[in-house]
Amino acid sequence: MKAKRILFITQEITPYVAETPESMRGRKLPQQVQEKGREARTFMPKWGTINERRNQLHEVIRLSGMNLIIDDTDHPLIIKVASIPSARMQVYFIDNDDYFSRKQMGADARRREYKDNPERAVFYARGVLETVKKLRWVPDVVHCMGWMSAFVPLYIKTAYEEEPCFRDCSVIYTPSGYSMKGKLPKNFANIMRLRSADISALEGLEDTKDVQMLNKVGIKYADGISFMKSNEKLLQLAQSLNKPILEPQDPEEYGSAHIEFYDQVWGEGKPDNEEEND
Repeated sequence: MKAKRILFITQEITPYVAETPESMRGRKLPQQVQEKGREARTFMPKWGTINERRNQLHEVIRLSGMNLIIDDTDHPLIIKVASIPSARMQVYFIDNDDYFSRKQMGADARRREYKDNPERAVFYARGVLETVKKLRWVPDVVHCMGWMSAFVPLYIKTAYEEEPCFRDCSVIYTPSGYSMKGKLPKNFANIMRLRSADISALEGLEDTKDVQMLNKVGIKYADGISFMKSNEKLLQLAQSLNKPILEPQDPEEYGSAHIEFYDQVWGEGKPDNEEEND
């Protein structure tokens, strides 16, 4: 059974940010999926490092204008879009002045992690899910790549479980390729709360005060785990939860391996007599 529509919720994509293993995969994987005949939509944060004029970003008025309430505070959601002509790929950007106007991504110039990174991740996850609802585009598989997307599996499986756009999809999570050392804020319970999603999501997980918890929450609620880089602790967690796992792949095999993995995870649990989704 083939997963035809793949939603990529990524952390970074080149050429919008500097080339890293994460940004290169964020750029290449959606393109490879499209070249294999699948339909893809791609989201990333509108980091303050991105030059909007040079990259020809423009606001999508019909998708913008919503306010997301996080920890009892309203935060405007702004949606922008740009294209990578060489890849025939369109990228949606989640923007907000409170969270994404800084000139760095997850840490400042001295490599000190921003204390509100968990709150930024919540805003990003909710912003993407609300935008997909407005687009009325129903994915078969949602692939979340990096800590900024870590709340997406949790929200899809709880707060958005009855939403038509996400009710029948499968979720893949790829942990960040680097470790995070910050602490969760004291008001984390209020930050992450949304409908049926609350602090009980952390039950059964260790290190509940560390930002590394974001990767663990992503793994706990995803249907399958794809590793970009070996991480023994996170691999053990995924194995203990009996999650389907895709080990780190050679860059040349990355696209094909993931397409097979999408089909595998999405096909699990579907009735045997369900028609092939070609």
